[in-house]
This record gives sequence, structure tokens and C-alpha cells, in this order.
Amino acid sequence: MAEDEDRIELKFRIYDGTDIAQSSYSSSMTVSTLKQRLVAEWPQGKTVIPKSVNDVKLIHAGKILENIKTLAESRITFGDAPGRVITMHVVLQPPVAKKKTEKNQEEMQKLNPCSCSIL
Repeated sequence: MAEDEDRIELKFRIYDGTDIAQSSYSSSMTVSTLKQRLVAEWPQGKTVIPKSVNDVKLIHAGKILENIKTLAESRITFGDAPGRVITMHVVLQPPVAKKKTEKNQEEMQKLNPCSCSIL
């Protein structure tokens, strides 16, 4: 019975409203490991497909979950009623390339060469 208490039933809702990867997960599983599993099980017919774990953000109770934390550390509510499935939202957000960001900052400095100094 102790094994049931440290497992949590989750499903993940993606951008088009489809639920994926409904299963029972260990509360000691890290968010990063969970994301790896989601990327591996991502439905193939979708228009947007994550390329890596860094493209995936998991949201529960309005908070983005941190990769290094476990489900228990992330304070995932284990459901008040037994047998309830908790829905997490999956957002795909490809990381911004640093080169483009640095280049944009340099261009902005060239466009606005003036600066102020407070004496």
C-alpha cells in the first residue's frame, strides 16, 4: 500500500487540447525525466513536435515546474479523492538562440548611440 501512496496519476494536455501519456508516475521522478518521457511519447501526427526536453515546459497550478525538482518537491497535489487524475499543461517553447539575441543587442546599440550620464 505504501507503493500506491507514492505514485501519482497524471495526464498531460498539449496545445490542441489532446491528452497524452496518462499513467501513474512515481513522486520521486524528476521533472526532467518526465519531460524526456513526454518527448519520447509525443504523438507523431502533430504540427509542432518538441526536439528536446528544453523545448517543453510543464505547468501545474499556474507554476512552471523546474527540471531539477521531483514531483513531490514540486508540490504536485496528489488529489483529495483516490483515483483522481491530475492534468498538467504542456507548453512548447523552443529556446531562443543566443547568437540572435546578442546580435539584436549590438544592432540596437548602433541604432541608438546616445547615452546619458548622471553626475
